[in-house]
Amino acid sequence: MDNDSVFYSDRAGPTNPLLDQLPSYQSLLYRRKPAHGGSSKRRSSSRTSGSGRWGGAAAAVALREEKTPPLQRPVRELPRTMAEKRRDREQRLEQDRELSSWRQRRRSLHRSLRRLRADLQERLSALVLWRGDIHLIEGMFGTGILSYFSFLRFLVLLNLVIFLLMFSFVMLPIIIAPHAGGNVTFNQADGSVCSVYPTSARRGLVIFHEHITDLLSGGGFLEQTYLFYGYYKVHAISFPGFTYNLPLAYLLVTVAYLCLSLVWIVQRSATGFKRNLVQDEDRFQSFCNKIFAGWDCCITNENAASLKRSSLLYELKTDLEEERIKQKIADRSRKERCRIYAIRLILNVFVIAVLAACFYSIYRATIFSQKAQTDKVNFMRDLVYEYLPSIVITLANFITPLLFSVIINFEDYSPAFEIRFTLMRCVFMRLTSIGVLLFSLWSQITQCKEEPCLCGYNHQLYSCWETRVGQEMYKLTVFDFIIIAAVTIFVEFPRKLMVNYCGCGLMKWWGQQEFAIPQNVLEIVYGQTICWIGTFYCPLLPAICTIKYFFIFYIKKVSLVNNCRPATRPFRASSSNFFFLVVLLIGLALASLPVMVGVGQINCSQACGPFVNYTVSWEVLPRSVDLLPNKALRHLLFVLASEAVAVSLFVITCVGMFYVIALAGAHKRVINQLREQLVMEGRDKRFLIQKLCQAQRLTPARPPAPGPGGGPQPLARGGRDGSAGSRSSWGSPSYHTSFSTNHSDAVFLANAPPHGSTHV
Repeated sequence: MDNDSVFYSDRAGPTNPLLDQLPSYQSLLYRRKPAHGGSSKRRSSSRTSGSGRWGGAAAAVALREEKTPPLQRPVRELPRTMAEKRRDREQRLEQDRELSSWRQRRRSLHRSLRRLRADLQERLSALVLWRGDIHLIEGMFGTGILSYFSFLRFLVLLNLVIFLLMFSFVMLPIIIAPHAGGNVTFNQADGSVCSVYPTSARRGLVIFHEHITDLLSGGGFLEQTYLFYGYYKVHAISFPGFTYNLPLAYLLVTVAYLCLSLVWIVQRSATGFKRNLVQDEDRFQSFCNKIFAGWDCCITNENAASLKRSSLLYELKTDLEEERIKQKIADRSRKERCRIYAIRLILNVFVIAVLAACFYSIYRATIFSQKAQTDKVNFMRDLVYEYLPSIVITLANFITPLLFSVIINFEDYSPAFEIRFTLMRCVFMRLTSIGVLLFSLWSQITQCKEEPCLCGYNHQLYSCWETRVGQEMYKLTVFDFIIIAAVTIFVEFPRKLMVNYCGCGLMKWWGQQEFAIPQNVLEIVYGQTICWIGTFYCPLLPAICTIKYFFIFYIKKVSLVNNCRPATRPFRASSSNFFFLVVLLIGLALASLPVMVGVGQINCSQACGPFVNYTVSWEVLPRSVDLLPNKALRHLLFVLASEAVAVSLFVITCVGMFYVIALAGAHKRVINQLREQLVMEGRDKRFLIQKLCQAQRLTPARPPAPGPGGGPQPLARGGRDGSAGSRSSWGSPSYHTSFSTNHSDAVFLANAPPHGSTHV
């Protein structure tokens, strides 16, 4: 409905001077005033035409609403007292008796189905993973920390679904083939040097610590198991009636779990994106939201309530500090701006140098580790060489956030931007370090002493390079879990003991470990990115990550309840899953790149895996299409995979994206208009209160004259055509008030507006 039509009457005639004086109406006239006069003509025409149009539409809507019976909510869901609910229920029963037998049966069936659905939802909600634990955390620490554990539960379910995909379409056919009469066809070695795959299994007497090394590194007895890519050296499985193409299934499942992760993350982040899109940008309304609606009513713990109070105070101080910094930025001279920009440039160059040094260290550690693994010296040294890239990455991820938090203090940003910028740097460091590790591996895989490589890859050092990449991802996953558990046991718990039982001032100043939500989220996003990359090379890695996150949930819960305290300086986005899912989406995008490069660019190993008979893994898809018996279907699939369809799809996607952007911009403008309308309504209320006070001061207090029937005479009556019924001595309409005990009654005007105009 047009917002302007609210001020117009259905027909031309005498107007109400009080409504014409409203600030919202005056502002509307100012916005609609033409450049060269004629405002009164436009106003009168708008009053006659615009109102009629919208009046007709409103009448049509009212007529439709009369024809459509309203849906009745269940009595227990109505916000009323028990007596009113009982009375409402009796009225509904009386109405049901007046209905026909068919309508009574239909309404009874509808109620039964609604009760059944409510019961099913209640029983299914009881089966939700960690329902009681999450409610306990929510009650003790509020919804901010709850969002982290809910995000962790989402990753557990996501990895479980990915594992079920890999197990159902890759492992299960191989397992059930001997029991279902299937004939497994393995890829046979052609006798060349490229097809030689020396086993790493230990022979003879094996010492116990060697089993531990194999378990932590993924080598030895684990290398030739379902855990890694090299075990699936199956070309096809012939079941009675059909042939199962395992290489095609392996590739399609890889595409499926990446697409499933993308759709699931986008679906979960849609709600947060809508909330972020309409997020209030007005600082005044932000203050109102924090003061009147900022309290978390789920908190039941006294310490958590005190921390929430400190959190709100911190956010208010941060808002005031941001306003002060904005004013300071506006008042800066050119010399001060040049100085600050020079300092930021120098510090960002230093940050780039630190990141480059970390990436180079990871690169050198990976190359050294790969070369040193060929020579076995002793248990501890071999274990350090195996985990050297993981150790360097962990040290870089530990040192750089501390360095970034110190550097950001000298760049003179606002407090909110400081946190976001530091987190973006940490995200870049954590996720890019995995890319550097893979780049270091692939530089060793694709380089040979004699160029070009005989097999398309370095078969002497990596006879099955996919298994080696899977082992690196496996080691990163295991080491990440070990670090999280070790920090909880050997750092946070002793710190809690020292703070509680050591009375020195240094320990009291140090305090307990803060449960920093963004840093904890970055840890699990880093682990999930490793899982996405390694699933193609290590099909059981999603199951390992599911178990890993399952234990991390209880480790973090115990640490939060016993060792840590919530952060007194919270990250604002930590109360919403939108920030977590955006970082997870970045991790998925970065994880997809190495998988696509490994599938479509690097030559497959000729000694292991399901793609022995193909040059690259992607080649199995066009070959499988060529083998289809239906020629029309083959032609259709090739057309869908052609460049013309890809370009057309890209153009359609761009048009759809521009449409969505334009729609979002229109919604943004509507939101701004609604905000302005709310402000205008506040000014109108203030104006009406002022008029009410003036009327109370100017109107003498006198008892009403008796009417014809002995009752009190009305203060004023409007004419049949809406004209004023009484005028005061100074020639303006007199505004009388009527007060009632009912809170819904408003100010009543003696001079009523014409029929069809807006009542305020």
